[in-house]
Amino acid sequence: MVPRELIDIAPVPGGDELRLFRRGADYMIVLDRNELMNSRMSGSEEALATMSVERIAERKKPQILIGGYGMGFTLRAALAVLPADAQVVVVELVPKIIDWARDHMAELAAGCLDDPRVDVVIGDVGAEIARTRAGFDAILLDVDNGPDGLTRLGNDRLYSMRGLEAARAALAPGGVLAVWSAAPDKAFARRMGEAGFAVDEVTVRARSNGKGAKHVIWFGRK
Repeated sequence: MVPRELIDIAPVPGGDELRLFRRGADYMIVLDRNELMNSRMSGSEEALATMSVERIAERKKPQILIGGYGMGFTLRAALAVLPADAQVVVVELVPKIIDWARDHMAELAAGCLDDPRVDVVIGDVGAEIARTRAGFDAILLDVDNGPDGLTRLGNDRLYSMRGLEAARAALAPGGVLAVWSAAPDKAFARRMGEAGFAVDEVTVRARSNGKGAKHVIWFGRK
């Protein structure tokens, strides 16, 4: 087996540290002993984008917020199906994630960060949501392993009632909040409904070929 090579380490503001590994042509981003993402598994992150865009297909000049760049799977999939006049704001908390995308994983990024429709913001997606009123047609959140603060405890507030209400306020009428998770969470799905969303829970596979672990995406319509 090809050994796993540590490429770089990135501190997480208010949290632990992320480590970037490479094994052959594959990359992994790891938190402690948890592999948060792998360049071989992109299916559910791509589904987060394509299913969200499907739900706002009638919008003119759609405005999209993506919380968490990761390895760019969601951004690239969104750009592939969004019109030329769309605008996408990508908010990434960890600056080195963007550095890795432009350096070590430039081939994987495939120039998506330089697309004229894209604006990259280094910061807290919660703050970006809080300062916006009825501005986004869709908000896509994949900043953790699900609706809990694994990467950092501060992420918990995104999934709290207050965080969900802030996301709803940031959406245009009929807009969609989409939340990715590695596992089901009945309490969170119920909380989305209590926050005023019409909730649709979808199970998707981790791999683009329809195989791998089952992940969950909640779509909340305002």
